Amino acid sequence: MQETIVARRGILTVGDFGRISIWWTDFVSLSSQEKNVMIMTTERLSSLFVFPLIAGTVLGLAACQERINTSPKGQAPATYVGLASCASCHQAEHARWQGSHHDLAMQEASAETILGDFNDATFTYAGVTSTFYQRQDTFFVRTDGPDGQLQEYNIAYTFGVTPLQQYLIAFPGGRYQTLAIAWDARPREAGGQRWFHLYPDDAIGHDDPLHWTGIYQNWNYMCADCHSTNLDKNYVFEEDRYETTWSDLDVACEACHGPGSNHVAWAEAQERGEKTQGEVRKGLTVRLKDADAGAWVMNPETGIAQRSTPRPTNTLIETCAPCHARRSVLHDDFRPGQPLLDTYRPALLDEGLYHADGQILEEVYVYGSFIQSKMYRAGVTCADCHDPHSLTLRAPGNTLCGSCHLATKFDAPSHHFHELDTPGAQCVNCHMPAQTYMEIDPRRDHSLRVPRPDLSVTLRTPNACNECHTEESAAWAAQAVETWYGPQRRQEPHYGEALHAGRSGAPAAEPVLVRLARDQRQPGIARASALTLLAGYASASALQAIRDGLRDDDPLARFAALRTLDVVEPNTRLRLAYPLLTDSIRTVRIEAARVLAPLPAHNLTATQQALVAQGVEEYASAERFNADRPEAHMNLGLLYAGRGRFDEAEAAYRTAIRLNPANVQAHVNLADLYRLQGRDDDGERVLHEALAIAPEAAEVHHALGLLLVRRQRLPEALEALEQAATLLPENARFSYVYAVALHSTGGTDQALVVLERAAMRHPYDRDLLTALATIHRDNGSLNAALRYARDLMALAPQDPTARQLVEQLEAQRGR
Repeated sequence: MQETIVARRGILTVGDFGRISIWWTDFVSLSSQEKNVMIMTTERLSSLFVFPLIAGTVLGLAACQERINTSPKGQAPATYVGLASCASCHQAEHARWQGSHHDLAMQEASAETILGDFNDATFTYAGVTSTFYQRQDTFFVRTDGPDGQLQEYNIAYTFGVTPLQQYLIAFPGGRYQTLAIAWDARPREAGGQRWFHLYPDDAIGHDDPLHWTGIYQNWNYMCADCHSTNLDKNYVFEEDRYETTWSDLDVACEACHGPGSNHVAWAEAQERGEKTQGEVRKGLTVRLKDADAGAWVMNPETGIAQRSTPRPTNTLIETCAPCHARRSVLHDDFRPGQPLLDTYRPALLDEGLYHADGQILEEVYVYGSFIQSKMYRAGVTCADCHDPHSLTLRAPGNTLCGSCHLATKFDAPSHHFHELDTPGAQCVNCHMPAQTYMEIDPRRDHSLRVPRPDLSVTLRTPNACNECHTEESAAWAAQAVETWYGPQRRQEPHYGEALHAGRSGAPAAEPVLVRLARDQRQPGIARASALTLLAGYASASALQAIRDGLRDDDPLARFAALRTLDVVEPNTRLRLAYPLLTDSIRTVRIEAARVLAPLPAHNLTATQQALVAQGVEEYASAERFNADRPEAHMNLGLLYAGRGRFDEAEAAYRTAIRLNPANVQAHVNLADLYRLQGRDDDGERVLHEALAIAPEAAEVHHALGLLLVRRQRLPEALEALEQAATLLPENARFSYVYAVALHSTGGTDQALVVLERAAMRHPYDRDLLTALATIHRDNGSLNAALRYARDLMALAPQDPTARQLVEQLEAQRGR
C-alpha cells in the first residue's frame, strides 16, 4: 500500500519500508552577509542571488575599454570621454561634486587619501594580530592570508571615507580583495579613530567564505561597478582571472549621465556655430531633468505639495537604482535611460531582507524601500531631496521636509506631540528610522512610512516610537498613538499584514494575498512579493491573481508571477508563461524561459521550441555573465538538468564546487543529479565529501538520508534524517520527512512525537498537519486525526484534498 502526499513544494512519495523520493525544482541562494552560508535543499525559496555592496572604491588597471551605447537615431554610438572633458564646461557642477562620496568612492592609496592609523598600529581579531605600517610612500598590512599565515600586503586603494574607510589589496589573477578590518573615520569623541572588524561577533577564520581573502569579499564582483565609472568586470572564465577596466576611478559624471562623446561633439559644434544632429537632447545619452517643467505646488487644504503635472518618467530614480538597490546583475550593458529591470533584478520584500511590513532588515539600500513610499507614487525623485552632484541634502533637518509638507501643520507639537527641537520632533526619526550596518554606518529607511506600533503588536515588526522609547512596549506605543489621534484615526489595512500571513502560512493567508496582489493602489514591490507567496496555492482565485500579475504594467509583478509557475502543471505553465518570452524587459523574458525550460520538447510546437531555446540561451547568457560566482553555475546546473543535459549540469556543479568548496549546496545538487542518472554510488561519495567540509550542514544529512532510504539502508537513513531535523528544527520539511520515514519503518509513536513537536514550532505547516491527520487516522485515533484535518482545512479552505480528508474522517467517526 502506498500513499502520496502532494506537498507545497515538490512531491514526497512514501511507500512500504520508507521509499522516499524528492524532486527539487530550485535552490536557495546564499546571502553574502550571512555567516551560515548553507542552503536548504528541499525548499524552493528563491533563485535570486543579490549581493550587498561593500563601502569602497576601485582600482586602476591599464587603459579602459570603451563600451558602446545606444544613441538617438542618426547619431554615432556614444563612447566615454572621461571626467576632464565634462569638468571643463560644467565647472559649477564639478565643484559641488569634488569631495563628495561619489568623488571619494575610491582613491589610490597615498598619504593624502588614507585615513587609517598606519603608524605600526595593531589590531587583534580571532587570535590574529594584524599590524598596519608605512614604508616611505607605501602602506602595508601584515595579516592572515588565505592559508591562515601572517603575510605582508600592499594597500592599493582606499574605499570610501565616512563613516568608515576600507582598503583594497591586489591578488593574482587581477583580483582585488577588501580587507575586513576597517578604519572608523568618525571623530574620537563619537567612538571613532580606531581599527575595527566588520564581523566582530564571529570568529572569521581563513577557511571561512567571509574571510577577507574569500569570494564574498572580492572587489571585482561585489563592489567595483558602483564605485567607478564605465566599469567592465572582464572575467575570463577559462583562466579564472579578471581584466577589469574603467574610464574613471570614481563615480564621475558619465556614471549617471552616460557616455558623453556625442554631447562633447555637440558642444564643440556649437562653438563653431554649426548645426548638429540631436539638437533637442544636445547629444546627451539621457535627459535626467524632466522636460515637462513640472513644479511642486503646496495644497493649502492638505498642507502637502502636489506636482503640477504627473512626472512623465522614472528615469532619474532608475539611474540611481543600480547602485542604491539590493539586486543581481544580468549584464553589463546598462546605460542611464534604460529600464532598470533590463539589466538588474531587484530583490523583493523577501523574508530575511525586509520585515513583513517592508521596513528594512538586511542591508538592502534605498530603492526597494523608496518604491514602497507614497512619495514615490506622488512623483518625488532622489534629486528632490538630494543635490545630485554634492549628494548633500537640499536643506537641513525639518526644513527639507517643510518644502513639501506645510511646517505650520506638520512641524508642530499638534502633529508630532513632542517638544520642538528634540529628537522626537525630527521628521526623519519618526518617518525614516535608521538601521546600522557595517557596525557603525546608520542608514535611514526610505519607505517614509507613518509609524504603526499597532503592527508591532500583531506582526512583531519594529516601529519608530520604540526606537527611542526602548524601555516601553509596542502596546504602550500603540496606546499613546491612539490617545494622541483618537480611536477613529486613519488606520487603513497595511500590506504587511498580508505578507506576514503569507510568510507564516497562517489561516486565510491565501485570500488576503490575492487581494494584495490584485490591488493596484498598493506598491508594485508589495504586490510582487504577495504573488511569490501564492506559489503552491491551487485555488481559482490564486490562479487568477497570478494571471493578472503576468499582465501587470509593473515588470516586477510580471517577474514575480512567473516565479509561481514552477508548481503549475505543464500545459497551464506553457499557456501562461509563453507570451512573456517576448516581453520588452529582460528580467521578465529570462524568467519565462527558466520556467519553461524543463518542459518536454514533444509538448511544444517547432515554433515554441525555437522561442523557448532562444529564451534559455538569453537566461544562460545572464548566468554566464556572473561566471565568477558559484551561484551562477548552480543556476546553470539546474537549467541543464531540467533540460536533460546531464553532462553540462555536472560540469556546472563541479565548477560551483571549485569556486567555493564550502558551498555544500553544490554537492547536494550534484548528488541529486547523480540520482536522476541512477548513480547513487557517486552521489553518496559527493555527500560525504560535503560532510567532511561542513559536518553540521543539516541539508547534507537530509540529502544523505534520502539517498540511504533509496538504497534500503534504513537504520543509517533514519540516523541521517534525524540528524538533519535535530540540527535545523527551523526547517519543517526536515522534521516532516524524518517523521514519515519513522512511520514507514514501524516507528509510528516516535513519528507522532516528532510531528507534534514540529507542529508546535510550525503551526501553519500544511505538510505537518497532513501527516498528523493521516497517521492518526491510520493509527485509529479519529478524534486527533479530525482535529488536525480541520486545522488543515482552516489553512486552505479551497483545497479539495483537505476538505475530502475532513469529510472522510467525519464519516468514519460517525459510523
